[in-house]
Amino acid sequence: MTHHRLLRLTGALPLILVLAACSSGGGATSSPTTATAPSAAAPSTEASAPTTSESAGASAAATGATVEAKPVGSVGTVLVAGSNGMTVYTFAKDVKDSGKSACTDACLVKWPALTVPAGQTATPGAGVSGTLGTITREDDGTLQVTYNGLPLYFFQNDKAPGDATGVYANWAVVKP
Repeated sequence: MTHHRLLRLTGALPLILVLAACSSGGGATSSPTTATAPSAAAPSTEASAPTTSESAGASAAATGATVEAKPVGSVGTVLVAGSNGMTVYTFAKDVKDSGKSACTDACLVKWPALTVPAGQTATPGAGVSGTLGTITREDDGTLQVTYNGLPLYFFQNDKAPGDATGVYANWAVVKP
């Protein structure tokens, strides 16, 4: 009987972690999808199970982020980030150098922010010619990486390095 309870608790653990992450304080209007510390609760699963890119964002956040320029399919040379080299994007509704992200709530489910742990900054890698920085997200206090004053995001449907499936109206890959 104890073995069955343990199995039920283990199966419920991801749900408990997601609920805990979604109910964290901050008085904000959105739920974070990327953690600033190594955590199994980093990806949001409001709509579905976590995808590789959501996990990618989480691992980039946990270890700091290296941003570099790499050729990605038909979009050419663009910025990629994290230990897995996933493509990063900017959001047209973000205002350069405003220190704010316009992507909140459901937006962050599809477009997880590229974050770094408190006290860290992103590291420029090969081909990065612009300026990397961070902003403090108002919703949860995490540090989101910026490039030339614009916040950076991953796209949840990018599954592997070299994917750039997040080019939509208001979303663009980042050219070095």
